[in-house]
Amino acid sequence: MANDIPVRRLDLGYFVRPAPETGGPEPRVEPVLAYLVRHDCGLILFDTGIGAADPETEAHYRPRRRALPEALAAAGVGLADVSLVVNCHLHFDHCGGNPLLGGRPILVQDVELATARGGGYTFDELLDFPGATYEELAGEAEIWPGVHIIPTPGHTDGHQSLVVRQPDGTVILAGQAHDFGSEFASDHLARRAALDGVAQPLPPYRPWLDRLADFDPRRVLFAHDCAVWEPSDG
Repeated sequence: MANDIPVRRLDLGYFVRPAPETGGPEPRVEPVLAYLVRHDCGLILFDTGIGAADPETEAHYRPRRRALPEALAAAGVGLADVSLVVNCHLHFDHCGGNPLLGGRPILVQDVELATARGGGYTFDELLDFPGATYEELAGEAEIWPGVHIIPTPGHTDGHQSLVVRQPDGTVILAGQAHDFGSEFASDHLARRAALDGVAQPLPPYRPWLDRLADFDPRRVLFAHDCAVWEPSDG
């Protein structure tokens, strides 16, 4: 695509993941990141931050929130400027600002919305709020020229990532498809080893990496890691 499509990261706070969930002896503080995508067709907001939770969840994760309007203002825009919302999935730390954007289309995989509405998954007030307007997808979609949604299940069955074509290479907003850039790098190398014919045993990798590779990504950004993956060939 010839047109530049800028992507800007938004800091929407952080939470503390308890030690039993980190795989190690210590808790871990993780950022909550969203992304603005400026396009000729409008402004896309990928994820919207940490929503209000019940006392048990608050005590468990100890979140610290940065208000979405404040984060948008720092980027020079307001709620009214957002044309379209894309959530990688509907856990409370990714869709918390959705109720502030009633009437705007929210693009989500159909299996994700069905799972969320099944209960025990997220908080109802973040899901079916006044003005909630969902556009359900069943797989891939090119939502605007040069902007694709690709299913990347794993963290949830309906997880999705946003692919943005840019003149200097494709940017992938991977959400929580991987928790960390280092995990993406490991999977990427496992795929490379398999394609190179390295003998087993090899670690498995997520099969949708084959589809993401079709876009020749130059940068991959994440929801809970400030690191940016870039290919070793630059």
